[in-house]
Amino acid sequence: MSSYREPDDGGLARELRRSRPRISDEKRRKLEEYAAEIFTLLGLDLNTEATHETPHRFIQALIDITCGYEGDPKLIKAFNTECRGGSDCRLSQVIEGPINFFSLCEHHALPFFGQAYVGYIAHEHIIGISKLARLIHLFSRRFAVQERIGQRLADSLVAELQPHGVAVYLVARHLCIEMRGVRETAPLTRTTCWRGNYEDDPELRADFWRACRLKK
Repeated sequence: MSSYREPDDGGLARELRRSRPRISDEKRRKLEEYAAEIFTLLGLDLNTEATHETPHRFIQALIDITCGYEGDPKLIKAFNTECRGGSDCRLSQVIEGPINFFSLCEHHALPFFGQAYVGYIAHEHIIGISKLARLIHLFSRRFAVQERIGQRLADSLVAELQPHGVAVYLVARHLCIEMRGVRETAPLTRTTCWRGNYEDDPELRADFWRACRLKK
């Protein structure tokens, strides 16, 4: 049976240990008062059966959407790799996707959402497949930019697993483009992040695209 180890003191361990301060009842009431003032000034009538609880629901929704700031120290355990040192160990990819994610743009606090594909080439350690999805959710459920989500994910996997390589591809729609500004309908923003062998080997990147059934 494969043994496991707890996360090291790399980037991922720090992210998992982080914990935002608890929002007290008094602070929550203040936030709801601020939200009510904003909604009223923008024209929303809060004196209706449908809307009088809107400030409370809005603040609770923001807390739920940004739960990635709370970390998750029990998220990941690394197991010994199944590869026994053959030449294929530097080529064998573990790939998960598409993984749905959503986030809030830190520039306008409007949502962006899409799909992620993650691959890595194990060295001495692997993680459970479902943990890749949970890691994406950890980094996306914050105020963020799309590029940073991919970079944080890649760097954390490098720090935790010391793999031969990591590949991250994100594609998303940004409501800050669709609802304001240029108001372009349904544009897609694509970002990639390569670490290790993926940076140096175009054939390996091509294999990643093919495995994800993406044409690049």
